[in-house]
Amino acid sequence: MKDIHVQAQKDHIFSLCASATIPAISELIWNALDADAYDVKVDVIQNSLGAIDAVRVGDDGTGINIEEIDHNFGNLGGSWKRITDRTRETGRVLHGCKGRGRFKAFSLGNYVKWYTTVNTDTGLTSFTISGEAADPSHFTLDEQDETGPATGTEVMITNIRNSLSSLRDTTAVLQQLSSYFALYLKAYPNVKIYFQGLLVNPVIVQKARQGYSLKSSTGETAQLEIIEWKSKKNKAKIIFCNPQGFALHEVDAGIRPGNEFNFTAYLISPLFEKLNAENLLVVEELHPEINAFLNAARNTLRAYFRTIREKKEHDIRYQWLEENIYPFDSKSQDELRPLFDNCAQALQTYSNSFEELTVPEKRIIFGLLKDALESNPRSATKTLTDNLKMPAATKKTLR
Repeated sequence: MKDIHVQAQKDHIFSLCASATIPAISELIWNALDADAYDVKVDVIQNSLGAIDAVRVGDDGTGINIEEIDHNFGNLGGSWKRITDRTRETGRVLHGCKGRGRFKAFSLGNYVKWYTTVNTDTGLTSFTISGEAADPSHFTLDEQDETGPATGTEVMITNIRNSLSSLRDTTAVLQQLSSYFALYLKAYPNVKIYFQGLLVNPVIVQKARQGYSLKSSTGETAQLEIIEWKSKKNKAKIIFCNPQGFALHEVDAGIRPGNEFNFTAYLISPLFEKLNAENLLVVEELHPEINAFLNAARNTLRAYFRTIREKKEHDIRYQWLEENIYPFDSKSQDELRPLFDNCAQALQTYSNSFEELTVPEKRIIFGLLKDALESNPRSATKTLTDNLKMPAATKKTLR
């Protein structure tokens, strides 16, 4: 057994251990990818009662270099990645460079063990590195008698902290990981990431994708890539990325296009990599150039979703006309028509059975809705919003 002590103040190390669940898992995945892994598998191990006992992240990468273990694990900020921007075997672009990612594992559980197998001059060698959240400045290294069948690393996190309940929603986790790794997986299609045996595939969970070019007043350029997701569970974000698609910093999207939209917007430019190295991305609202790109991105996003809404409204009205259920002439200028359109779209969107109705039944309902709105619009819209499970924001637009 060998002891490894991290050369840094403990309070600083403890601060590096704090992380939300998905970002912590993402850091472990990035470490695997930086070790030239092609397959990374994340598994959540539950007991008979459904509680999470462990989180396991395994990969088929090159393993942890035992000759550099003291330097890589014993020094904070001294990662070998700082002297290169490419992985050693495949030449893929590196993500980490500060040697901090491993500490995020302690935000998931109190005990973390790395099982790793590497190629050495004498052949394959396997060993473990263990650490505890109670003292993340201390690790122990043990060589294993039995050698693994191939190079790679498995991180096992036990004595789980909190409940990690968010990991039980597999669909939501797949989408969140897709948003984190979408650009990387696009750049390296031979890389595979799995969660609970299911492939993290941004193409499967995305609804639409659109790109734009932005330019600041100083002449700097950035690409804005918008991905709409099928699920509606995640908070919309704008993510600053370097040209290789690595997420550097994220902020709230700052726009509210409607509850039917769930998206991630990626701002991509070498400028952000430079500013991130200077720790300026975290003050995005105060930095004039970053703020200018943020405003341009938000304006583009508003225009993008406004166009989608207008097309959707046009298409749905055309459908009503085709089915002959719309109680207005196609060229009608009736002042009630905009309110009717909003209410009818809400009815179609939030009713669980509207699409199952026959055309005559839809025609009757639309006719009754029009009569009710003509008679007492306030009462009619209240009845509609009280009986349909629609978001508060949608209710507000109808009242």
